[in-house]
Amino acid sequence: MKTDSQLQINIIEELKWEPSVNHEHIGVAVSDGIVTLSGTVPSFIEKHNAEKAAQRVAGVKAIVEKIEVKLPGSMVRDDEDIAKAIVNQFQWSTLVPHDKIQAKVSDGWVTLSGEVAWEYQRKAAIKLVRELVGVKFVTNSIVLKPKLEASELKEKIERALLRAAEHESKQIAIDVHGSQVTLSGYVHSFADLKAVEGAAWGAPGVTEVTDNLKVIASNY
Repeated sequence: MKTDSQLQINIIEELKWEPSVNHEHIGVAVSDGIVTLSGTVPSFIEKHNAEKAAQRVAGVKAIVEKIEVKLPGSMVRDDEDIAKAIVNQFQWSTLVPHDKIQAKVSDGWVTLSGEVAWEYQRKAAIKLVRELVGVKFVTNSIVLKPKLEASELKEKIERALLRAAEHESKQIAIDVHGSQVTLSGYVHSFADLKAVEGAAWGAPGVTEVTDNLKVIASNY
């Protein structure tokens, strides 16, 4: 089991390794496996990628993200310009049903709303917006329309868990009510936790995943 100081060193090394992140912008503090990221970065995508880099490090239990986005003068765009760019991105994307998603922009803060059938469509929409110059923050309020019966949904999630994290699936309980999924039990790393969450979200019609999983270090 890693100590907090070992985790801190590993996270800093991972930030240095990530080409889209300037590690000098970001501070890393660790307490009982809980990581706090702080500092100032020039774009929302760099902020997001720094968090993802920290999540990849084995032993991380949770992340508190306090990184601020401060755009350089050359990257500042007005809200109308950002809104037009979002519309164009959605229209060109084959993954995003652009007629079902709306975007609201206020001082660089983008809120997405609407209804889609699949979680990958929600993820694609937020990814496209996150990468746009001038965006400071993104709120994803897009909802999913349920498509499956609860029993069928649970079966699909169980199969997905076996594919994504076979060892972890033995310690995980899945409870399905309508289109809402609750995960409980334990995993052995933050990376495994994200894999399990991803498997649950990957099922068609899932509108909410409640994660009650605990991260317990293991030497297996």
